[in-house]
Amino acid sequence: MAAISTIKNLGPAMEAEFNAAGIHTAEELRTLGADAAYARLLENGTRPHFIGYYVLHMALQGRPWNDCKGEEKAAFRKTFDALKAGHFNASKSELDAFMDEIGLIDRST
Repeated sequence: MAAISTIKNLGPAMEAEFNAAGIHTAEELRTLGADAAYARLLENGTRPHFIGYYVLHMALQGRPWNDCKGEEKAAFRKTFDALKAGHFNASKSELDAFMDEIGLIDRST
């Protein structure tokens, strides 16, 4: 099983986010697909970031991260906004941010 960071454009930070959300291998990530995997990140408290979302799509397609343009990017934006509305719990993330700020969350694991 390959590490998520073996996928071009997905580095150690993204790998850590996916691992925290229960996605541990490149194969699991590919099987889930970009939308389901990103939804899992949001449900786990990752703050939504549009660039990260479309970079994930590009990475799983084997394309350069900056290859997303025009109508494709506009379509991704609509899907991203829907995912964010349906899966991101802002209050949980604010609580996580506060707990992290005062040192109650160990992010090193």
